[in-house]
Amino acid sequence: KQKDEGRERRDENNVISLLFSEEAGLVMEYLPEDEDKISEILKKENVPFKIIGQTLKEKNVKIALRNPHSEIRTVLNEDMRVLRDTWEETSYQLERLQVDPKCAEEERKSNFNRKGPGFTLSFTPEQTPAALLEDKARPRVAIVREEGSNSDREMTSAFYQAGFEPWDVTMTDFLENNVSLSDFRGIAFVGGFSYADVLDSAKGWAGVIKFNEKILEEFRNFYSREDTFSLGVCNGCQLMALLGWVPWQGIENELQPRFIQNVSGRFESRFSAVKILASPSIMLRGMEDSVLGIWVAHGEGRAYFPDNETLKKVEESGLAPVRYVNDNNEITTAYPFNPNGAINGIAGLCSADGRHLAIMPHPERTFLKWQWPWMPDNWRKHLTASPWLRMFQNARQWCVEKK
Repeated sequence: KQKDEGRERRDENNVISLLFSEEAGLVMEYLPEDEDKISEILKKENVPFKIIGQTLKEKNVKIALRNPHSEIRTVLNEDMRVLRDTWEETSYQLERLQVDPKCAEEERKSNFNRKGPGFTLSFTPEQTPAALLEDKARPRVAIVREEGSNSDREMTSAFYQAGFEPWDVTMTDFLENNVSLSDFRGIAFVGGFSYADVLDSAKGWAGVIKFNEKILEEFRNFYSREDTFSLGVCNGCQLMALLGWVPWQGIENELQPRFIQNVSGRFESRFSAVKILASPSIMLRGMEDSVLGIWVAHGEGRAYFPDNETLKKVEESGLAPVRYVNDNNEITTAYPFNPNGAINGIAGLCSADGRHLAIMPHPERTFLKWQWPWMPDNWRKHLTASPWLRMFQNARQWCVEKK
């Protein structure tokens, strides 16, 4: 009996050494019908391996040993979520020191029962036809950046892939009279951290426009032309709010909706889920009711409305077309599904005529399929384009219709 108990302890230790080895290794998951083929390849290449278990739908981890008498003894039988929480305990305690502790606790609780995002499509994404990409009369869009901006290359690529002729334009170009917005159908204010956000997000950039009469007139004329559109992403979204381009012009500065510091108190970079609601936005036409993954990367992305009447009018008019949602596709303020704590899950604003859209998440960083860290298997297999490409294609189609 003592010999058997000693052997069992050795077997148990061997299992622990195998499953928790600190040496380089790889855990491979495969379909049962591929087991013989995979084993054959590994043996041929002299790669040592062991079959250690099978994937189950149940949220339970069970480890059992078979002794020389073919008797099975369970050495571990525990809820996977409990084990994961134990594994992540150190990270959780560090997280509490870096963010608002309430946010850290909220994320920990949500992770325990998460089922994964529920992405849905209300349209079929397609590549832009080659004829449009080769068109000599492509509409021009100014990709505008300032000191500290980023994502200008991604924005350029997104518009180019939709059939535009993108131009790289800096604020210095306006100051030195090198460019005029009268030559463009569209303008895209890119993301980043203009002037390092030392004046609050986009305030320095907005000041360059507001306090230079020539530049201000240039932008006012562009905004008022009925054949133009604008897109502001991240820092560009914050800029458009400070300029009063969204949700409508004429709101007093003290009452103007804007984007302020995340409730977590830190920069958030996540792949969030958003739902597209019915709205006047020309760039979101035909995308209504879709729930899509999208990158967020901001420290000050929380939609803030100093005036409740303005918020009410915005929502009643459909001028908050993009909302953060949870795994049940419900609009949410819960962290981390809503990465900044924005009221009513608001991730962006548009103008009443639909020509101007300001959005905190980054569609230009998600307009290619490979930019998605995860998407449903049937999407990856069957879609020929990322759903977010449609946004830029919509702008191209609108330009054609508004000739």
